[in-house]
Amino acid sequence: MKEGRRFNFLGTYLDPLNMQETLARIERLILNRKPSQHVAMNAWKVNLLQKDIKLRRIINHSALISADGQAIVWAAKFLGYDIPERVAGIDLFQELVRLSAEKGWRVYYFGGEQAIVQKVICEHQKLYPNLQIAGFRNGYFEERDSVKIASEIHESNADILFVGFSSPKKEFWIHTYFEILQVPFVMGVGGSFDVVAGKTKRAPLVMQKTGLEWLYRFLQEPKRMAKRYLIGNLHFFHLVVKEKWRIEREKT
Repeated sequence: MKEGRRFNFLGTYLDPLNMQETLARIERLILNRKPSQHVAMNAWKVNLLQKDIKLRRIINHSALISADGQAIVWAAKFLGYDIPERVAGIDLFQELVRLSAEKGWRVYYFGGEQAIVQKVICEHQKLYPNLQIAGFRNGYFEERDSVKIASEIHESNADILFVGFSSPKKEFWIHTYFEILQVPFVMGVGGSFDVVAGKTKRAPLVMQKTGLEWLYRFLQEPKRMAKRYLIGNLHFFHLVVKEKWRIEREKT
């Protein structure tokens, strides 16, 4: 698939790339050495950017925007866009760690509890003994320490920075300290650290493939995830149907 074919999608953009194409694009970004940001797009994030203009601008100026959620893939196809597959954030994270060990890229882990991020590094080094760790830090800090943290990450000479915050906190933090970080490729990985460390479980493969991963996560944390998945999914469905009507009206 050729470069530059991203399309407009419910107020944002999507890069219609499969996993291998995404990895190839990331490798070019890293080799280019110009700082770049990746965003994993899901239904909840689409909902947030409808009213949050700042978040929308941050996402739309990102170098790479992947279809993280299966709902995004289905909605895009329903609206007539050619999107090859879901590129789940956690899968991309794991593939990038593997590729980093192969290519000699230095990786930095930022976010989560101290024990969790250390466990993630331990697991990755077991799998990839040659993996170069630029550094790591937990996600508990005061805002006044952010400049210092960003400077330390910059001084680590990391090629990739994985940020394990929730959205939209991670998008805002990365954007705010982007110029200080100067990392070739920055990726928000959300709760992926918890999954790799074994704190939380990922849905069975059959649920991932049938678009029910959200239900598995909801059942694990019903109170915390009710707004995001029950109300949020209905709102996303409404946005998609409304956009479909708009497209059909324009055809007539």
